[in-house]
Amino acid sequence: MKTYLIFVLSGVLALAACTGGGEQTAGIDARGDLPPSAIVSQGAIAGFGSVIVNGVTFDTSSTTVFDIDGSSGGSQSDLAVGQVIVVQGTFGDDPTMATADSISYDDAVEGPITAIDLAAGTFTALGQLLIVDANTSFDGSIDPASLDGLNVGDVVEVSGFFLTNGSIEATRIESRAAGGEFELTGTVSNATATTFEINGFVVDFSGVAMLEDFPTGALENGQRVEAKGDAAGGTEPLLATRVRFRGGDLGSDGDRAELEGFITRFDAATPNDFDIDGRPVLTDTQTVFENGTRADLTLDVKVEAEGDIDAFGVLIADKVEIKVSGSIRVESLVEAVQADQLTVLGIVIGVDSATRYEDKSSAPLEMFSLVNVGVDDYVEIRGFLDSGGVVATRLDRDDYIVGDPVTLRGVVDGVAAPAFTILGATVLTGPGTDFKANDGTSIDSVAFFAQAMGQLVEAVGTLSGSSIVAAEVKFEN
Repeated sequence: MKTYLIFVLSGVLALAACTGGGEQTAGIDARGDLPPSAIVSQGAIAGFGSVIVNGVTFDTSSTTVFDIDGSSGGSQSDLAVGQVIVVQGTFGDDPTMATADSISYDDAVEGPITAIDLAAGTFTALGQLLIVDANTSFDGSIDPASLDGLNVGDVVEVSGFFLTNGSIEATRIESRAAGGEFELTGTVSNATATTFEINGFVVDFSGVAMLEDFPTGALENGQRVEAKGDAAGGTEPLLATRVRFRGGDLGSDGDRAELEGFITRFDAATPNDFDIDGRPVLTDTQTVFENGTRADLTLDVKVEAEGDIDAFGVLIADKVEIKVSGSIRVESLVEAVQADQLTVLGIVIGVDSATRYEDKSSAPLEMFSLVNVGVDDYVEIRGFLDSGGVVATRLDRDDYIVGDPVTLRGVVDGVAAPAFTILGATVLTGPGTDFKANDGTSIDSVAFFAQAMGQLVEAVGTLSGSSIVAAEVKFEN
């Protein structure tokens, strides 16, 4: 898989590391070195204050240069939670804080939707398959904030990480007005003097006056490029007006780097040597693994690697974090907030430096985090279950009117018909409850309760104390 990465990194890089026992502190080398003074970090925006990426808060109050979609002169207001960016900056005394010198953002796809597959959780734009999952944030104009809120013909801008087969895990989807330029980023194949393909979608660049930033001035197969132009109805070819080279070196010898994305090259015979988005990474006996072990690495696993760049351009990883999204979904009112955790539907949910925050309420805060969450706030949480309990990967706040639906998805851990529990929270069913199989077809309550234990189920209904009175329960894949 290919991460959606802007390869404009140069200068001295820096980032994260560990204290004893495998615990990591951003900006401190895992081998015990002093914090480096510079940092380049690529990843999805987790929040603002000023800009938070990969657990580091980058101050943008000084002379930060914003390169937004190939144009300088942008600002922080042009950015949004979930967008994949590259930040270059400098550390201060606090290894979790840095000053941003430059921030670059480019989308992966911008164009009209030509197909939607609700069952698969995917849609297609400019011939690219886009995956909607727990890591996907939606612009406030998309209602509901899910694949159900999209329609064929809608023009969308998508930021995300590329998979090995060229499909894209969407980390943010935004609506765009019709009539603008379309954009497509990916790897060149089947190049001729006037055309090339990106994941099978033809781009005609015969009308481009000059290729931009190409090392040799020529376009070649295997290069990462961005093409802008028009495609009638979103069908090929894209008649390009601009083609930019998006490749380049990750860093120089001795630089520090942090790289988030999917593993695109992996051989089980040499599991210490792999690529993230085509970038070589080596691990050794001192590499710290989080959320898994070396044995969990394989193609299409999403990871974040931190380390030094050697003389051959290889990232020697101090730490490899296996990124976990999970299938847990909780949408309801907050019952309590403590340090690093909150309680919803009686479920205690923890947050960490990787949790992504977004305030979608009628008075949205740009700089929003757990400290801004209060009792009776309506939140949507996505997360996973580990040995310490539920961990939130995303926390969104929205407005709530009494009677609005609440949602709970997770593995059923208790059955006492006509009720069952998920993560210890009670779901009440009755004559008005619609029971569904994972393909969306209706089933009766007897069939549901006969197989519910240990299965992934989503319940939607209304709030009654800390329980849900279910209007619908459905088996999930």
